[in-house]
Amino acid sequence: MYESLQRIKSVSFIFFLLYLGCIQLAAQEAPRKYVALKIVEPLSIDGRADETSWAMAEWSSDFIDIEGIARPKFKTKMKMLWDDTYLYFFAQMEEPHVWGTLKQRDTVIFYNNDFEIFIDPDGDTHNYMEFEMNALNTVWDLFLTKPYRNQGKVLDSWDIQGLKSAVHIDGTLNKSDDIDTGWNVEIAIPWSVLTEASDSKNPPENQFWRVNFSRVNWDYELEDGRYSRKKDENGKYLPEYNWVWSPQGVINMHEPEHWGYVYFSANNTGKDDFSIPKDDYIKWYLYELYRDFRNKNKNKTKGQSAKDGTFGESKQLLGSTFTPLLENCKAGFTIWAKSPFTNQTLMVRNDGKFETHGEK
Repeated sequence: MYESLQRIKSVSFIFFLLYLGCIQLAAQEAPRKYVALKIVEPLSIDGRADETSWAMAEWSSDFIDIEGIARPKFKTKMKMLWDDTYLYFFAQMEEPHVWGTLKQRDTVIFYNNDFEIFIDPDGDTHNYMEFEMNALNTVWDLFLTKPYRNQGKVLDSWDIQGLKSAVHIDGTLNKSDDIDTGWNVEIAIPWSVLTEASDSKNPPENQFWRVNFSRVNWDYELEDGRYSRKKDENGKYLPEYNWVWSPQGVINMHEPEHWGYVYFSANNTGKDDFSIPKDDYIKWYLYELYRDFRNKNKNKTKGQSAKDGTFGESKQLLGSTFTPLLENCKAGFTIWAKSPFTNQTLMVRNDGKFETHGEK
């Protein structure tokens, strides 16, 4: 039902060139990464982030347009921290007109300007969480078993038990006759909820999760001083802006393979160095092939399938070579490769789930 809201406008633009070999994989822009420090003192969730731990946490890179092309007209940046009980988020958003109208939990929050968090603990693109909130501190939390492209279930009744959230407005809410500076959000999500979709029930100390952030922003219009989404001359809403931390390459947040990497450092005094595993560079390429293959074969009738074999020639990556392979069976196709770095078998299943097998 969410696709009917026109939330997702699936556009492919890079894998075609990759498939033809016109772009070198090693030159592909990697998802962004962030090191979240561990804190020792409690935080007050008030939307201000004025504690010492927040001051020590580094700001992320400024958000960019979801396709990674245009620069947003208003800046957005975030910070993260963690302790043994909560994962903490703080975001700062420039906005000259802070407004919000939606007050009911689990309504479609992105019909207002909002801030969104997406979390995939094990990075397999399945069983991930989405959280949204507006300037009224109205939230929408949901759990997705698979991305929309794979016809997963959306568990809208799923709630984050123990959630803490707050908004601080540098200006005035819903007042159209002045200019605001912006609005901040501060969020604490219990690990007891987040680890429900993880391989471990413990916080991922010195490990990484796949995470991304989105800010939806609308052009507005006023009627009797009340804000609402702007419409064109035909009465249709103008499209929203989607500004994200780690670019998706398409106007679709629900391709989790593009999300960023957040490393949870046990360090609380400075920044740890974190490098994205080399196998993940292969993983990104396998997903490029996966999306391309699904796109080319989506209109085929049942029983038709591509021949087993390689996807073109072997690939050079970070000084080593691997060969992506296609296999078909009754349950569907699998795209996989043997990693030259770890000797593990990396594969993307027909339903889009990523799996790792073998030695490390």
